[in-house]
Amino acid sequence: MKKRITLTSKILLGLFLGFIFGLTLKSLPESYIKDTVIIDGIFKVLGGGFTSAIKMMVVPLVFVSLVCGSSSMGDVKQLGRIGTKTMAFYLSTTAIAIITALFLGSVLKPGVGLDMSSVVTGDVSIGESKSIIDIILGIIPSNPIASFANGDMLQIIFFALLTGVAMSMVGEKAEPVRKLFESANDICMKMVGIIMMAAPIGVFALVAETFSTVGKDAILVLLKYLAVVLLGLAIHVSVVYCGLFKIFTKQKIMPFLKKFTKVAAITFSTSSSNASVPASMEILEDLGVGKTTRSFTIPMGATINMDGTAIMQGIAVLFIAQIYGIDLEINQMMTIVLTATLASIGTAGVPGVGMIMLSMVLTSVNLPLEGIGLIMGVERIVDMFRTTVNVMGDNICTLIVANMENDFDKEKYYNEEQKVAA
Repeated sequence: MKKRITLTSKILLGLFLGFIFGLTLKSLPESYIKDTVIIDGIFKVLGGGFTSAIKMMVVPLVFVSLVCGSSSMGDVKQLGRIGTKTMAFYLSTTAIAIITALFLGSVLKPGVGLDMSSVVTGDVSIGESKSIIDIILGIIPSNPIASFANGDMLQIIFFALLTGVAMSMVGEKAEPVRKLFESANDICMKMVGIIMMAAPIGVFALVAETFSTVGKDAILVLLKYLAVVLLGLAIHVSVVYCGLFKIFTKQKIMPFLKKFTKVAAITFSTSSSNASVPASMEILEDLGVGKTTRSFTIPMGATINMDGTAIMQGIAVLFIAQIYGIDLEINQMMTIVLTATLASIGTAGVPGVGMIMLSMVLTSVNLPLEGIGLIMGVERIVDMFRTTVNVMGDNICTLIVANMENDFDKEKYYNEEQKVAA
């Protein structure tokens, strides 16, 4: 029986072949075949078609996924304090994550050293700067249909959240509509899967076009991007997660970290938050967390808590802005924080959706989507790490909330440490 080649392997192959083919073209003299037929013809059709397909899915996927995610929050009202504390933890740490990412991206500048302004097609300006008040007021759409047509992401997110919350408050009467949105969400996810099947070809064309134009300069900045993302994830885990755990529980974190390796093995291999839910439930039970807390916080975290993804998005946005020579002002960065934080609600915990969400954030500040093709070369590596950070946040939140709600057996927590050590 033949071993099936995974999509990740195909994307990596497309990246490698695009790299080799692009550098080969770079070394050839200018000609009609090279410049017009291949670079400005075949590469632009294949690469541009792939990015257009991704952009096509941004609005429908964001809307239906956020409606589904927010409409399921009826449990927040039922569970009262647990729901409020969980939501506060998830949204605040996501905001911290994106702010950390923007800080690292601004200071370390991973995209500096590569000029891709000649590669992008279309307008790459960020438009007129808006005041903070205008950004806040601009979240509320006066015409939702116009927001969908114009791709105003913050307005679409606001309308989706409002729709989902209203559905949750209506309750049983809204069940037919909820099922309709759940079906639409499944359809959108399937469409994303179909588009991602073309990713190897799209990545090949985008990477080949990049390297045929800028040459070897792209290698260093790509490695810098990867290093900055991993640094951001490491800071978030060691400072934010470990710090909050110590502050709110007053306990040692090592018993948890030793048990979490079981969950990390799943997140690394699947790059899926949803796939790790059963394992997270199991280790939290072993660590003394009560069923009332863990049965609520873990499923919600798989839907809402996307700190690792937020870090990737923040650094990727600045990386793409830098390689195209675009300076983002503080107001644009605030828009990124709001968009990425709010969009974390309802983001599907499955591989491949991170690029769609990144497209949404890029769209919110009018940055070119062509830059996605370059970072997709290391996306699988980033995805493994960021998914692990996402799920670790779910587990840390659960332990903190359980401790606050007296639903945490500390004796059992330390007994597990002794078992693991033995």
